[in-house]
Amino acid sequence: MEVKKGDFVLIDFVARVKESGEVFSTTLAERAKKERIFREGEVYEPMLVAVGEGWVLKGLDEGLVGLEVGKESPVEFPPEKGFGPRDPAKLKMVPLRKFEAEDMTPRPGLTVEIDGKLAVIRSVGAGRVQVDFNPPLAGKTLIYNVAVKKVLETKEEKIKALIRRRIQAVALEKFDLKLSEKEATIIVPEEAFLVEDLQYAKRGIATDIQKFFPEIETVNFIETFKKAPPSKPEAKAPASEPPKQLPELTPPSSKEAQQPAPQKAAP
Repeated sequence: MEVKKGDFVLIDFVARVKESGEVFSTTLAERAKKERIFREGEVYEPMLVAVGEGWVLKGLDEGLVGLEVGKESPVEFPPEKGFGPRDPAKLKMVPLRKFEAEDMTPRPGLTVEIDGKLAVIRSVGAGRVQVDFNPPLAGKTLIYNVAVKKVLETKEEKIKALIRRRIQAVALEKFDLKLSEKEATIIVPEEAFLVEDLQYAKRGIATDIQKFFPEIETVNFIETFKKAPPSKPEAKAPASEPPKQLPELTPPSSKEAQQPAPQKAAP
């Protein structure tokens, strides 16, 4: 089975720079650890791609068409279809005092944010710092070793994959999906209530569903807040009875102690 434009596919990949062999991205956790690019909190699993929709780099998007499911294949493409060619105009000189004002010590290779844009420091001179606003992989030929794991066929599979694409902090099986001819209802689990930007993610999911399935006119999200059960009071140990007090004995006075005991008369 070959991938076609418009297919929903799940892919694993290892991406590297052709010139240096450097691996810069992967969906495989063990490979990321081996290449020392593993990031805590990042989700490592097959990536959803709607082929031809521009969700990935243009070279990869085009290269997926015709790949066989279950087979690993290399996809190579030039900078023009990756991160673009390097632009010399994006090399800028920035006064050193700008960094000192931010209590920052510039050094080559450091990624910094300047006027809201990310840049890499290339060199540090006397009073001036050269920064590069080109993407780090601009001008590089890229090779993706891609394995197409699955082509999604059913509407339910595709919609669930769209949910997963937007909300990765909660396991997909926690969500429930109900479909009718013109309506999709998504039951959101409690674990997702505190997900950052949840409302934005829900809006994105609804937009995606109605784009790919125009017959669905309404997308519902159901969030149910259940009252927490009352906490049970801690069982108290039965109070033990206080020990019985013996009557207090008053010691005889010294005078009484010296009196002889009364004698019984003889019969």
